[in-house]
Amino acid sequence: MAAEIVNPRNGTDTAAADEEFPIDPVFALHRGGKMAVAATVPVRDADDLSLAYTPGVAEVCTAIAQQPELVHDYTWKSQVVAVVTDGTAVLGLGDIGPEASLPVMEGKAILFKQFGGVDAVPIALDCTGVDEIVETVVRLAPSFGGVNLEDISAPRCFEIERRLKDALDIPVFHDDQHGTAVVTLAALRNAATLTGRTLGQLRAVISGAGAAGVAIAKILVEAGIGDVAVTDRKGVVHAGRDDLNEVKRELASYTNKAGLTGGLAEALEGADVFIGVSGGTVPEEAVARMAEGCFVFAMANPTPEVHPEVAHRYAAVVATGRSDFPNQINNVLAFPGIFAGAMQVRASAITEGMKLAAAEALAAVVAGELSADRVIPSPFDPRVAPAVTAAVAAAARAEGVARR
Repeated sequence: MAAEIVNPRNGTDTAAADEEFPIDPVFALHRGGKMAVAATVPVRDADDLSLAYTPGVAEVCTAIAQQPELVHDYTWKSQVVAVVTDGTAVLGLGDIGPEASLPVMEGKAILFKQFGGVDAVPIALDCTGVDEIVETVVRLAPSFGGVNLEDISAPRCFEIERRLKDALDIPVFHDDQHGTAVVTLAALRNAATLTGRTLGQLRAVISGAGAAGVAIAKILVEAGIGDVAVTDRKGVVHAGRDDLNEVKRELASYTNKAGLTGGLAEALEGADVFIGVSGGTVPEEAVARMAEGCFVFAMANPTPEVHPEVAHRYAAVVATGRSDFPNQINNVLAFPGIFAGAMQVRASAITEGMKLAAAEALAAVVAGELSADRVIPSPFDPRVAPAVTAAVAAAARAEGVARR
């Protein structure tokens, strides 16, 4: 007889041995969705109703119409983020469309709440054109205090984020870019400290010139890395190539000071750091030619570019994107606290300084506990979100983008 599972969302019993999806805890958990809207005020009688809705609500509406900034005080706007996707680059699944992306967006929303105390609403758009997405998000923006762009394929994601930042006066953040970059920088800072080095003494090679690779390169340069080269399918991104799009041409202008050419294997010779955000497999012999005491951050999921067992033969510190190995580079360490801090002070944007502050705060959480297996905190470390939130809020004030 099939076991029965109580749907946590609506309390109804559903057969676990469904004809379409047999007994499977993943499908059991997702049935009915992973989130719901909850009221924060009671509606028990006519008096409550008259306050929460008509006629009382009209007073609040009139006040906001006269003083628009009051919307932050008398609605949920300043506490809620829109999690926006078009479903074109979902996890490692690729272009699966808006509806198939919803389980991921719901998951993102509950991580915002669990780890940052921030409410979030999944918005999956049935369009992929840059103009359409920008126009749609701008029209939706009055309902939200921030926009988190998620799983939008490159290079469109760069243009969409840039245009939304220009159009809106609320934080806009593409997590696939900047969340990954912040956590990577934090882990790299601690790995350098652990081995008695500074960022300025390191030469890094990034495999992957998509959203994450470009953002990691940019934040490492801003943080003072000695040098960083980025590779794509055709080799090192450098100014002498005639096949670069606008994003990669810009990337070439501030990376690869050593003037490297060739492929990934050539770039890795003597390198201090490998950062993988592209998938594929890096041959062991290429890792073996890296500098002594190197760091290998192989972050592709579910299969790292370099398996940790192989990486440990050569590297002083190994990190992955997986939760079953030490040093997980997990975006949940960054985005909840970044948005919580930005929205706490009603920031008009998330600046480069705020991202750097988030990385520094995240690194500091475990600064006194460093080991080869602990250069980044666990996502469940209760110190993470408060530390990142406070650092981001302080940076927003210092940079003049805070409005309270």
